[in-house]
Order: sequence, then structure tokens, then C-alpha cells
Amino acid sequence: MDKTKLRQRAVFMRSSLFDEGFLDEQFIQLEELQDNVNPNFVEEIVTLFYSDSVRLIYNIERALMSNPPNFTKLDDYMHQFKGSCSSIGAKKVKNECTRFGEHCAAENFEGCFRTFQQINIEYTTLKKKLETYFKVWYRSVVAFHTLPRLSEFWKGVPVRSSLEREKERGGFGQRRRR
Repeated sequence: MDKTKLRQRAVFMRSSLFDEGFLDEQFIQLEELQDNVNPNFVEEIVTLFYSDSVRLIYNIERALMSNPPNFTKLDDYMHQFKGSCSSIGAKKVKNECTRFGEHCAAENFEGCFRTFQQINIEYTTLKKKLETYFKVWYRSVVAFHTLPRLSEFWKGVPVRSSLEREKERGGFGQRRRR
């Protein structure tokens, strides 16, 4: 694959992560911190997130198995996990964490359980997509023989903000009818 097609593939993959709602603007902020001094910064932060989250997910699983469930403890564990998700811009996972917290507040065990299953799906899907994206991105960087700041690499590649997407859906702060 020539270097232009490789870059186009990386651009498409990155755009898809935003368009499909997997990532939010926090991920862009991480990208802006990456430079020649810290060439793997974003990947290292994401890798750290995934290694640290194993403990949090384990704690949530254990708390879900307790009888009766301790919804306060469940909510505390999920709040920690949600904060970690926010730090890398894992939008879909973070949104599911919010739903989980709502089920905890309502002491709805079935809702917590189903939402936790969805969290695992979104978490795993994002992990696979990011692993693939990082591989393609690094191959494209090698093809260009440089490691630009990510903000320079993506210059001219539009990423719609959540506000822009919300406006397209009918306006910020307005509820959509279902």
C-alpha cells in the first residue's frame, strides 16, 4: 500500500471513531500533547487506561455477584471507571457508565447487569478499533519518514464536534422525538 493510501486509511479510521461516537474531543486533546519528545504518548495513555481498567472491571464484576448487591459500592466503582473513560475520550463507554449509574440510583439490578454487558461490548470494540488504528497510523508515519505532531498530521481533516453533530440532529439541548 502506498503512503498516500495508508494515510487516507488512517484518516478514515480516525474519522470513523468520531463519527460512530466511539471517541470525543478529549481524544483530540491527548493527540495535541503528542510530539517528538513523546512520540507514543496517545497510545501509551490508551494502553495505561486498558491495563488499569482491568482492576476496575473486576471490582464491578465482583460487586455485581454480591447478594444483595451494594448499589453504592457499584456506583462508586463505576464512577471511577467512567472517569478513566473520560480521560481518553471513550465516549460510548462513558455514556454506558452513566446509564449504569442511573440503574444504581434506581437500585435496578437487571438494568445494571444488562448495562454492564453493554459496557463490556463497547469497551472491547473500542479496544480493537484503537489497536488497529494505532497500527495503521504508525505504518503511515513510517511511510512518510517523520513523526509529526498529530495536530499537524490531521491538519485539514475535519472532525465534527459534538455540538456540530447535535445541531445536525435538531439543535443542542433539544430532545428528539422517538
